[in-house]
Amino acid sequence: MTESATLAEVFDELADSYDHGHHEEIARALIAWADPGATARVADVACGAGAVALQVARGRPDTAPAVLAVDLSPGMVATGRERSVGLVPVGAIDWRVADAVPLPVPDHSLDVVLCASSLHFLGRRVMDDWLRALRPGGRVGFTLPLATHFRPSERFTRHISRDVPLPRTAREADAWATACGFSGAASRILDLGARRVAVIAANAPAGS
Repeated sequence: MTESATLAEVFDELADSYDHGHHEEIARALIAWADPGATARVADVACGAGAVALQVARGRPDTAPAVLAVDLSPGMVATGRERSVGLVPVGAIDWRVADAVPLPVPDHSLDVVLCASSLHFLGRRVMDDWLRALRPGGRVGFTLPLATHFRPSERFTRHISRDVPLPRTAREADAWATACGFSGAASRILDLGARRVAVIAANAPAGS
C-alpha cells in the first residue's frame, strides 16, 4: 500500500468522528489572516471535512468560481459534501478525491491556495506545486502546529514529513515560507489551549 493510500485510510476512519469545532476555529483564523476575497479562484488543499472550503464558499456571490476542495480521503470528502447541504449553494464547492500534489489545476490558474492542519503531512514538495498553481502575485495561506506544543499520536507520527520543519515562533514560520520561494510572509500564533498553531500568509512572486 502506498503512503498516500495508507494516510487516506487513516483519515477515512476518522471521518465520522472528526473534531469539526477545532478545525473550524483554525479555518476561521486562516481565512481572516489570508483574506482570500469574495471572488477569488480558491483551492482548499487537503480539505478534510471542508472547514475552510465551507467558510470561504459561504456568502460568496453567485458569480464567484466554485471553491476547489481536494482531499485523498473519500470518507472526508463525503463528510464535507454532507455538511455542505443547506450551508452553501449547490455547486459552490467542487469536491475532489485526489492527492494534494499535484493539484488538479492548470499552471498559474489560482488566486489563492489555503491549507489548514495538513501541510506537515504533505511535505516540502507541495510548496513548489503551489507556486506552479498560483497566478503571479497570488496568495497562499497555511497553518503548521508549533513544535513546542505538537504531541501527535504514534499513528500520525509515522506520516509526518521530515522535510517540513515545525516552527517554534512566527518568525521561524515566516523564514521557512520565504525559503520556499514566497514573499511578504506574515505569521501569527493561534492559541488553542494545549495546542498552538502558526497561521501563515504569503504571496507567490509577482513575476512567477
